[in-house]
Amino acid sequence: MAWRWAAASEIGTSHIQNDGRLEDAYAVSCMANDCIFAVVSDGAGSAKFGVHGAWLVCRTLTVRFREWLRDNSELPNDELLVDWIDDLRDRIAAIANQRESTPRQFAATLAAVLITPDEVLTLHVGDSAIVGRRGTDWEVLCWPENGEYASTTYFVTDDPEPRLNIARQPREHDAFALFSDGVGDLALSHSEQAAHQRFFVPMMRPVDAATEDGRLPNLSSKLRGYLAGAAVCERTDDDKTLVLISGG
Repeated sequence: MAWRWAAASEIGTSHIQNDGRLEDAYAVSCMANDCIFAVVSDGAGSAKFGVHGAWLVCRTLTVRFREWLRDNSELPNDELLVDWIDDLRDRIAAIANQRESTPRQFAATLAAVLITPDEVLTLHVGDSAIVGRRGTDWEVLCWPENGEYASTTYFVTDDPEPRLNIARQPREHDAFALFSDGVGDLALSHSEQAAHQRFFVPMMRPVDAATEDGRLPNLSSKLRGYLAGAAVCERTDDDKTLVLISGG
């Protein structure tokens, strides 16, 4: 199967003003059995090592899925996926201990999707989101979840257990997008709990039209420029990550 994607992250203006750094991370990887895996993670701004937590989430799950699909034709069951998240949490705890810190200082969200020829598997913790295109309509597959208080959310490192949502559905979508909460106000209608068609239709058009497969470097560069542009930064001062996947 021919997969193609564009992806980019851009630091938020509020982080620039506070001499901060980009705390989002993402990964996209074509895998065995005509599958593609993508993950976005947003490190908590209040966490000293949030960006490291985000990269650990992306790296660990990418390796886990790649190794599993290399040796298995069926997808991992929910119990195994929970074990993987537990192992990830243990790894974060060990690194935190080495740095004389706590897992909370590595807090990060999770939005991941494994797309197979027949099935779509999603894993979700926190306020990032995943959408898919069925026909001409964009549908929300994972809606952002906020915490009990304003401007809070859930993290992989939460105690005693993370608020992990695992979902499986038949493959009925031909394009997907993952994004951190910095893109949420642009891409989602919170009043209707729906995806903004006017946002995703033009964003996905050049990815659909691309003639090459795999990562699209030119479109990824243009996507980063868009995320850094005034039209976006006037609406959000947070870090922004957007992954656009088409094909299969």
